[in-house]
Amino acid sequence: MAKDFYHEQVKRALEKDGWEITDDPYILESGKIKYQVDLGAEKLFGANKGQEKILVEVKSFVGPSDINEFHRAVGQYVDYLVVLDEVEPDRALFLAVPNFAWENFFQEKAIQKALKFISAKILIYNPINEKIELWIK
Repeated sequence: MAKDFYHEQVKRALEKDGWEITDDPYILESGKIKYQVDLGAEKLFGANKGQEKILVEVKSFVGPSDINEFHRAVGQYVDYLVVLDEVEPDRALFLAVPNFAWENFFQEKAIQKALKFISAKILIYNPINEKIELWIK
């Protein structure tokens, strides 16, 4: 599986944010179907709060068509979410998008409605300084 253009930048940004990368990629299986979600990560929140586990599907939006990349991203997100609910419902799934795409393309009304419709969790990252800028749950 080919990694997205900013895969390594997102991985380093998560590590800077205190996440331990546990899987690269994370294999998600249902029956005969195997998906490869870009990253699996865990974070310990103190002795009493426990551990949070996430999956992150990285998208770079550097191709010729933002709408085609969005369609692919939403399709993958929904597929992964369905299987994740079946096999590991306590793990959250995030769609990672670069800040420049979030600030422009993702502000379109139809895009925002689609994200709301699928209850997407979004991680906005800065690929230049390898930093997580915002978590939208």
